[in-house]
Amino acid sequence: MVVLSASILSNRGSKALVSRQFVEMNRLRVEGLLAAFPKLMGHSKQHTFVETDAVRYVYQPLENGMFLLLITTKASNIVEDLGTLRLLAKVVPDVTGSLSEHAINEHAFEIIFAFDEVLTTGGYKEDISPSTIRTNLEMHSHEEEMALMLKKSKEDAAKEQMQQQAKAIKDRQMAALRDNLMNGGGMGGAGAGGRSQGGMVGFGGGGGQGGQGAGGGGFDMFGQQGGQGGGGMGGGGSGPGMGGMSDNPYANLGKSSAAPEPEAPKVIAKGMKLGGIGGTNKKKDNLMAGMMAEDNLLGGGGNAADPFGLGLAAPAAAPVPAAPSAPATMLVEEKITVNMTREGEIKSSEVKGTITYTANTDAGTMANIAVNKSVYGAKCGSGWSFATHPKVDKKVYEQSGVLCIKGGKGFPLNRPVGILRWTYNGEDSAPITVNCWPEDEGGSINVNMEFELQRNDAVITDVNILFPLGSTDAPAIESIDGQYKHDPNTGMMCWHQDVIDANNASGSLEFSIAGSNLDAFFPVQIAFTSQSLMCPMEIVSLTNATNGSAIPSNMTVRVVPESYQCL
Repeated sequence: MVVLSASILSNRGSKALVSRQFVEMNRLRVEGLLAAFPKLMGHSKQHTFVETDAVRYVYQPLENGMFLLLITTKASNIVEDLGTLRLLAKVVPDVTGSLSEHAINEHAFEIIFAFDEVLTTGGYKEDISPSTIRTNLEMHSHEEEMALMLKKSKEDAAKEQMQQQAKAIKDRQMAALRDNLMNGGGMGGAGAGGRSQGGMVGFGGGGGQGGQGAGGGGFDMFGQQGGQGGGGMGGGGSGPGMGGMSDNPYANLGKSSAAPEPEAPKVIAKGMKLGGIGGTNKKKDNLMAGMMAEDNLLGGGGNAADPFGLGLAAPAAAPVPAAPSAPATMLVEEKITVNMTREGEIKSSEVKGTITYTANTDAGTMANIAVNKSVYGAKCGSGWSFATHPKVDKKVYEQSGVLCIKGGKGFPLNRPVGILRWTYNGEDSAPITVNCWPEDEGGSINVNMEFELQRNDAVITDVNILFPLGSTDAPAIESIDGQYKHDPNTGMMCWHQDVIDANNASGSLEFSIAGSNLDAFFPVQIAFTSQSLMCPMEIVSLTNATNGSAIPSNMTVRVVPESYQCL
């Protein structure tokens, strides 16, 4: 058999949709043969083939008025031609899915490939089955699959590496931010409506220099260290700022490290002035300045280059520290490190305490420091460890709880010495827990946060819970216990509580913000001030080792969150 052409026709054979030639024929002859088919079929409807003087038409009706047509030579075997026709009639709907003109046009090349699987060049039929034709058309290749698998594995590895690099970059940025924040400190901050120099908007009332003590200013985590800020969280005041301390991990948020440019000298021109006589303009300026100050438009420092109080202007000159007013300085300090899960479960908690003694004058060098060893020794059981400085007489400490230098020597002058240290590892050492529950709501994220006091004996003040938002947009607060601050430049938010104690043991915050990344709100950083030591350590007395007289001293007791975060 020799098949000259295989075609699919529509409109009762008058329109050729697909035609494949297996012998060399010019286009005019093909179009002439296909154009003659409808006329010949009309005279001989009872047959499935029609012959002319040169060729034979073998056809089979399909759905929707279409025909499958084979044009063969007259010498071709009609039985084999009919078998070829039936095979092609099975292949066509298997390739196209449906017998419609649109489906035939969409899968024209697949139909031609299927015809080529059945008939070879020259018009001879191949011994092939429909399943084999389907397999050949799929062009399944093991080498191609291996190449695709290798390509996909490389893409997955590159994607994983990209995610690791992105996570590493984010971790470095957060570490740099934490280091920048931890390097700062200070107790001065602006009040509500006022601004602190080098911080975000504060909470309390305005004031003078950052103060120390009750009513003398509060602890603004975003304020400048010491120096001239506002009164902090509630009430202004003037007093010595604690500029040298580093218990404020958020003091440097938004600070600029650029050095201030020198101010150009002012030139006062003396000449004729227009628009006023005498001090009229000056009075008007004073009136406007008073109105702006009343509306808190000038901020803590009234710096026009830093209108939002984010520390973008040149920093003010650091004040000269005052000379110590007592012969000795005592610092009883505990540094706490806590890592929590997002659900508020304590993963690790460690407390490191230190008693640091500084002799400011010669009168404070020969000192005996008595502590309540019998009290904390009875209350602090397993998990606690205490160690004295190597130069401290350990026998005297063990017998009477007195810390002094061996051999009757004195403490070095103007040099802090850590005379006693203690450590404790236990989940019960964490004073508060914080949990964070972000939920994706399709285009926006609803976040619920909650804090809970764990130690009823603890009193924690100026609590700031700082966390990223993953966006510079302002959050939509739905409910809040306490106050909040938002820094659009860094995309950070701070949730503030003045006091957390037994009377205010828990609180919640709920807000929503645009986004879809639930991990963007971590890590959550917690900072606070407190005088509630985990160890019941007390300084009983400070006396002169020679004559037993009392030595006046300045004593500070504080708890510092060295690293307090929810991961």
